[in-house]
Amino acid sequence: MMQQLEPTYDKNCECKVCKKGFNTKKLRSKFVKVSNYDTDFCPNYSAEAMNPLYYHIHTCPQCGFSESEDFSPYLPPGVLEIIKSKVANAWKPRDYSRERSINDAISTYKLAILCGTLKKEKHLTLAGLYIRLSWLYRFLENEEQEQRFMKLAIKEYMESYMADDFKGSSVSETRLFYLIGELSRRTHQTEQAVKYLSKVIETQSRSIEPKLIEMAREQWYEIRKEQKTAAN
Repeated sequence: MMQQLEPTYDKNCECKVCKKGFNTKKLRSKFVKVSNYDTDFCPNYSAEAMNPLYYHIHTCPQCGFSESEDFSPYLPPGVLEIIKSKVANAWKPRDYSRERSINDAISTYKLAILCGTLKKEKHLTLAGLYIRLSWLYRFLENEEQEQRFMKLAIKEYMESYMADDFKGSSVSETRLFYLIGELSRRTHQTEQAVKYLSKVIETQSRSIEPKLIEMAREQWYEIRKEQKTAAN
């Protein structure tokens, strides 16, 4: 009799801080089914438990150091000591190597944000953590926390643009502008949303992402429609 394939598998990791080995779960792609995406690229999965966002962060059970695969492998001088004092010394051993609930996932993202901030990760990487955390709160229908983390994502995306640290990544300037514009729209920062969605539309002659231009145009019209309704 053939053994049934489990949806999750173990990935071996080595902690960059305490150098101990540990396992973290990952979802097999064949079990992951996206039903649709929200306008800020939040994926909605057909099965709640089969959500790879839950397993995006690797958390060391020994010292608590947490990171995603987007983190730089480099530890700047002095950072090891800072992480040991701020994270490892306050760590109460917890094991996130089993299947995770959404609340487990939220805890791992908050740890990764702390570690990424102490480690001075790229603004783009931190923005990616904040936006994913906002999506987890959206799944829980916790609008207050969703709004909070979307605003923090906007700040980091803007810093990423100013520092140029998105260059060489899979995120283009057009996509960065779109994310700032769409997250601004979702957090009711209308003027900022119009400004950045307009920037996306202005790139249409040189952009290779026509779908993004179309999405920006749709959101721009949506804002204009809301403004007209409010004015009447």
